[in-house]
Amino acid sequence: MKIFQTVVELQKHLLEINQLGQRTIGFVPTMGALHQGHLSLIDAARKESDYTVCSIFVNPTQFNDPEDFKRYPIQIDRDLEMLLEAKCDVAFVPNVEEIYPHGTLAKVDIDLGFIGTTLEAAHRPGHFEGVLQVVKRLLDIVQPDKLFLGQKDYQQCMVLQRLVQHCQLPVEVVICPTLREPDGLAMSSRNVRLSAEERSAAVKLSKALNAIREHIQQTPLDELLSEQQAMLSADPLISVEYLVVVHGETLEPVDTYKQTVPLTALVAAKVGPVRLIDNLILT
Repeated sequence: MKIFQTVVELQKHLLEINQLGQRTIGFVPTMGALHQGHLSLIDAARKESDYTVCSIFVNPTQFNDPEDFKRYPIQIDRDLEMLLEAKCDVAFVPNVEEIYPHGTLAKVDIDLGFIGTTLEAAHRPGHFEGVLQVVKRLLDIVQPDKLFLGQKDYQQCMVLQRLVQHCQLPVEVVICPTLREPDGLAMSSRNVRLSAEERSAAVKLSKALNAIREHIQQTPLDELLSEQQAMLSADPLISVEYLVVVHGETLEPVDTYKQTVPLTALVAAKVGPVRLIDNLILT
């Protein structure tokens, strides 16, 4: 595995790779603190492309809470070891100046419509603007054929698909299933910040989503959501921001279950001081 810290060195290497013959590049952007969920994206990229690039960059512009940015786990050496074991071809580990050589003020001007105003966008103002900013920059640098994303960040996947469409980028977006711990907790870099007691409470998020999926055909949706909201809120360690069932393609709210309508359940909550998100495709 080759490691690059500068845009110039990375692009020179990728140009040399391309000159060896037509090779497809699979790209996995991350903020580090890697876990098996990230490695599953690397594995998918290796299977579906000829050459795999993974970036590790904690993007300051997508944190609406400065304290959250300060607390984000950093473990570069361990991350690189994991990428090496996963047989990733290239690790790109830039600093802020490499990604934003002209500063962070310039934003990507895209009208996200409703998906840019609801759920994560409403609870984390400026978050998706920062995501669009960094991913557009990374795509311009790497120029991959395929972009691999995790379903856990459901709304973010929709935002980045909109980016690719709006900018007419020649890249295929590949969304990979959420990986979970044996007890159902969605894998997340933030999980390492949970205490043992908070970790036990956090699994209730996926339990709520599974209960919704199990009973959605028999129980009125408002009643079902109210029951699961109450279950989560009964735990003093859990502070729910939202628990919703929405149209899976637009994020618009829905009132009733219809088998012909794509539905997704999404949850966001703080467990102790740690904010977690999860989702489950229902239909």
